Amino acid sequence: MIDASLNDAEHRMQSAVSALDRDLETVRTGRARPSLVESLKVDYYGTPTPLNQMSAINSPEPRLITIQPWDKGLLSAIEKAIQKSDLGLTPTNDGNIIRLVVPPLTEDRRKELVKTVHKKAEEARVAVRNVRRDSLDHLRKAQHDKTITDDEERGAQARLQKITDKYVAEVDKHGHAKEQELLEV
Repeated sequence: MIDASLNDAEHRMQSAVSALDRDLETVRTGRARPSLVESLKVDYYGTPTPLNQMSAINSPEPRLITIQPWDKGLLSAIEKAIQKSDLGLTPTNDGNIIRLVVPPLTEDRRKELVKTVHKKAEEARVAVRNVRRDSLDHLRKAQHDKTITDDEERGAQARLQKITDKYVAEVDKHGHAKEQELLEV
């Protein structure tokens, strides 16, 4: 029972780290990456659809993203979605393909983005701690119901804290790596 509870907690903490990674992929750095626009919602005949489900997205150069929709009629809708987004990129449409030139980031914009990364990392740390709190509550309830002993509960709490520390350190590592990438000129 204790092992199952700790395995569940570890799985949920890993999910929080994975969610952080997905969030950090959408933070724009000076480099062009297809993941920057893949999840952008485009009005596809009245239905908001992710851009990667309606087009081929590539990054042929370090500062260029190309978007080639499978349906040429969607070019203007894709352009509008990019302009409405908070990416700060201006699309260039040649009738077949949309090109996005990713300009180098200014120092002020880098600092703003670092703050965003810190915020997302803190949200992930909070999520990991919430998982720990839920697991501790579960362990205390099991101890209160006499399904585990006091010693087993203390041992499980120690193991849970080690797991929590491991995932908080992983969140910090991912956040720091993204921060370094942002500050790289």
